[in-house]
Order: sequence, then structure tokens, then C-alpha cells
Amino acid sequence: MPEGSMSLDGATVFLFSLRWLHFIFGIIWIGHLYFFNFVNGPFAKTMDAGTKKLVVPQLMPRALWWFRWGAMGTVITGWLYIGAKLGLNGQGFIEGLTSSTWGQWISLGATLGTIMWFNVWFIIWPAQKKLITWVKKGEAPPEMAGLTKRAFMASRLNTYLSFPMLFCMGAASHLPAFNLVYVLVALVVGFGLVWHLVNLVAAKAGANF
Repeated sequence: MPEGSMSLDGATVFLFSLRWLHFIFGIIWIGHLYFFNFVNGPFAKTMDAGTKKLVVPQLMPRALWWFRWGAMGTVITGWLYIGAKLGLNGQGFIEGLTSSTWGQWISLGATLGTIMWFNVWFIIWPAQKKLITWVKKGEAPPEMAGLTKRAFMASRLNTYLSFPMLFCMGAASHLPAFNLVYVLVALVVGFGLVWHLVNLVAAKAGANF
């Protein structure tokens, strides 16, 4: 066996496979989240009713398919990875998530991700199905404005939560300390970065290329 190499047992391969799939699904999900909030949101404000009727029914169902199933795959593989890692280490679920900095960071990140998944499947997607149908038919019922705002607020909340969530995922393996100060820093800095991007950068980025 070459120097520095090691044999891989089935458990190691299984955990790595779950983590790899988690990364892929996460990139698909969060990539589309940022597309909706940083790119499509400012663009949508420039469209008139006729343009929306042409663009929305073609673009949004495709984008939302990848978006919602990316979210589903991310959450399933993430929780499976956490459970498998703890089980293979002989730890109980609650004990494993509270007795180490890895468990504390990963459980906080997974909780934020699960909230985001809930918003996707039970707020954003149900609202968008109705909105796409109305736009396709050229209809604008009274409840359209309220439903649009609800979907927008859930999507924007997910964008704000995504930065601290990603911080937690990185901190689980690379920041060997967990306390309230670190959590507050992750939230404040993460929220501040998102606010800057959506309010000061997104509307101007690429507009004058």
C-alpha cells in the first residue's frame, strides 16, 4: 500500500457518500435561492404584464422544481448523515448533538436548514403554484398581492437564514468552540451581509454591463 494511504471501510464510504450528496443538493438549493433573491427579484420588477405572461410560466416551474427538490435532498441527506455519524460513533442522538462543539454547531445549522426547507415546501411552493397559474391565465385576483408578499417574505427569510446556516456547517468542522457570542456574531454578520447584498448590490449588479 502506498505511503500515506489508508483502507476505507464501508461506514466511512457511506458517510462520505452522504456528505457528498448533501453538498450537491445544497448547491442546487441555495444556488437557486440566491438566483431568486439576487437576480430574478430585481429582474421581475422590470417586466410588464405581457412579458411576465411569457416568461414566468416558462422559467419559474423549471427553477422551482430544482429549488424545492434540492431543498428536500439537502435536508434528507443532512439529517441522515448526522444520525449515521452519531450512530456509528455509538452516541445517542441528543447526547451527540449537545456534548461536542461539532454537535452543537451542526444541530443549529440543521435546525436553520429545516426551517428553510419548511418555508420552501409549505409556504413558497404552494404560493408560487397559484401565482404561476394566475400569471399564465392573465388573471390578477384580489388575493394575488397578499400571496405574492407571503412567498416573497418566506424566500427573503430563507436568504437571511442561509448565511448563518452555512456558517454553522463550516464551524462544525473548523471552529472548535461554541458559545452564545459566536452564535450572535454568525447571525449579525450573516444578516448584515444579506441586507447589503439584497438592498445595495442586487439591483445594480450587472445592470449597466
